[in-house]
Amino acid sequence: MAQAPGAINVTAPARQALQIFDAHHPPADELINQCVHCGFCLSTCPTYRLWGEEADSPRGRIYLMELGLKEEVAFNQDYVDHFDRCLGCMACLTSCPSGVQYDKLIEATRAQIQRRFGRRLSERLFRRMIFAIFPYPDRLRWLLFPLWIYQQSGLGNLVRRSGVLSWLPSRLRAMESLLPEVSLRAIKGSAAPAPRPTGTPRLRVGMLVGCVQSVFFDAVNQASARVLAAEGCEVIVAPNQGCCGALMTHAGEEGLAVRFARRTIEAFDACKVDGIAINAAGCGSAMKEYGHLLRDDPRYAARAAAFSARCRDISEILAGFAPRAVRHPLPIRVAYHDACHLQHAQGITAEPRQLLKSIPGLELLEIADPAICCGSAGIYNLLEPEAARQLGNQKAQNVLSSGAEMVVSGNPGCTLQLQSCLKAAGRSLPVLHWIELLDASIKGATK
Repeated sequence: MAQAPGAINVTAPARQALQIFDAHHPPADELINQCVHCGFCLSTCPTYRLWGEEADSPRGRIYLMELGLKEEVAFNQDYVDHFDRCLGCMACLTSCPSGVQYDKLIEATRAQIQRRFGRRLSERLFRRMIFAIFPYPDRLRWLLFPLWIYQQSGLGNLVRRSGVLSWLPSRLRAMESLLPEVSLRAIKGSAAPAPRPTGTPRLRVGMLVGCVQSVFFDAVNQASARVLAAEGCEVIVAPNQGCCGALMTHAGEEGLAVRFARRTIEAFDACKVDGIAINAAGCGSAMKEYGHLLRDDPRYAARAAAFSARCRDISEILAGFAPRAVRHPLPIRVAYHDACHLQHAQGITAEPRQLLKSIPGLELLEIADPAICCGSAGIYNLLEPEAARQLGNQKAQNVLSSGAEMVVSGNPGCTLQLQSCLKAAGRSLPVLHWIELLDASIKGATK
């Protein structure tokens, strides 16, 4: 059997082994054949850098997909593990000189695995719990009061000091370490109306509030609405929106992702907006691909493609305007962390930096190794906590080495991961969305 560069060793399957891929959108031959196994992706692949295993690199995984299509490899846990260990960070997209669409390949493969592979019961239950809670803001909000009690009563500190957490499975320990600080305001929820635009409206913008973002980071949504309005946008918060389906798309839960995508399209189409502003990198990358996700749906295919064409990260919208609102000084040293689904999946790096540099007195610092994921990657830090911890610790050290007083990003998962890993490193720097700094500067808030 021919070997890919790096010599992936695989075992020929027994004749009774299950066929790996069915006929519903397996990883496409024409996309697989674009990969020439040059190896440019290796230096930016987090899992290859961690372990140096060819099968845990983009080109190695593509080779395994090819073997799966040819039924030349056993469909077993070892095979599946290589795809589960991929963060889906898409750093390989920006490092590949051949333009290989690894994003489409890994999502197609994961959807096949979720549909066809018999995972262990504990694995199925853990994934089911995540997708039964996280995409539903109302269910998430029910957890806030117990979490607030856990944090404010001192019980959390007691549990950590007692060593009880060491008895728990690694995934539950990871969940505890990633808990954000819960406030009474978050428990009550926000009922603030969308602000009116300053001056003559430039654009009618629908704003995604999201699921995790709306519950744990509503301050980011409020800041986003204020900045958009200050720059002349009419902000519309679609009343029937919810989760956009990004978490499910990236984890192979295709059926759920399709359902949430249809609902999102319906919600925003009913508002008749010019564009959709998105302040979470993972959500933006998924929504810009609705046209691909719903390509087989006769009722939604055309609508999804048109919808995706109107989706913009909030930095893209704001950077396209000549500033209308006055910026007040914020004398602070800030490190900007590139969220993977912003820099790699969407190709957005300059716009957030441009907007941060518009703030007088702010010193913008770069973080070493910016192409490497912080380890959040949607729900990766819950499913693969040890690999996520190693990547997070590396990122935390790079942040601290920059000399920053604060770190900002453009994705809620990155915020939680960075907070957790900086705390583990003994330095609890403030971690914010960059839009919160722009909002503070426009309002004239002090450091």
